[in-house]
Amino acid sequence: MTMPTTVPAYGTEAAERLASMADVTASDSALRRFLHGLPGVDAVGLQARAATLGTRSIKTTAKAYAIDLAISMIDLTTLEGADTPGKVRALCAKGINPDPTDRTVPRVAAICVYGDMVATAKEALRGSGVQVAAVATAFPSGRAALPVKLADTREAVAAGADEIDMVIDRGAFLSGRYLEVFEEIRRVKEACLREDGTAAHLKVIFETGELQTYDNVRRASWLAMLAGADFIKTSTGKVAVNATPPVTLVLLEAVRDFRAATGVQVGVKPAGGIRTSKDAIRYLVMVNETLGEEWLSPEWFRFGASSLLNDLLMQRQKLRTGRYSGPDYVTVD
Repeated sequence: MTMPTTVPAYGTEAAERLASMADVTASDSALRRFLHGLPGVDAVGLQARAATLGTRSIKTTAKAYAIDLAISMIDLTTLEGADTPGKVRALCAKGINPDPTDRTVPRVAAICVYGDMVATAKEALRGSGVQVAAVATAFPSGRAALPVKLADTREAVAAGADEIDMVIDRGAFLSGRYLEVFEEIRRVKEACLREDGTAAHLKVIFETGELQTYDNVRRASWLAMLAGADFIKTSTGKVAVNATPPVTLVLLEAVRDFRAATGVQVGVKPAGGIRTSKDAIRYLVMVNETLGEEWLSPEWFRFGASSLLNDLLMQRQKLRTGRYSGPDYVTVD
């Protein structure tokens, strides 16, 4: 088994550098040897650095910029069994125009829904520039046969999904069946192809709260990137422990090191539990300090969130007017 050469299409230099790493995925033993040969994570040092970055002071002008940037990076999400077309349309309207009283507020990056709501979201977002992201591959558990996961992905792409958020098989990963996980991601990446030759972007969710160690998070990051992930994502938001600053820092360092090794840039998406403007700004500081300004755009960094937008809007108005609005200023999604 070798790494795919047609999905995705990279620049010549990056393709050559990736091809030089093909032996890493040539066998299960080779992949295990590579992943377990990655430098171990210094847990104490990692947590200390994440905590230090979280104390950086952001002044008023920079804070206003950071709030708008964070809004533009949100994957505004509804993933409930009770979702209706009406709820999805309302969420799309909010994503396009987050604050009807202030047209200067940027739109969000994407609306994230289950696959059966993709067509509804696509129609509601038409012409807005806001992307449609669909969760797939038996989200959130990932407990389904590969043909079912691939069909799930193809149906969402056919319905118009611009992005696919897949979940890895954590059981396979934790059992050390790395090549099986690699192959699954690679096959889902292929299923993101459209008939016109373009492809939906693939975000790979690790469910880091179930991976047990920072070393496992680093291994999962490299595994997903080698298989063709466009983004690596912490969590589904459906378990007790979701995104945390230390775990996100592991992902940020992994994409930094992966680009240094291959020339391929990959995005990062923390998701679950990020609810306040203060939290979001801490993550943006971490991105800037670890990866630099190049990653500070919706193309390379996203927040998976449902309630974060409301707090950002309230903080934005506070900066603009000097006061907080009442509880009816924002919609309750």
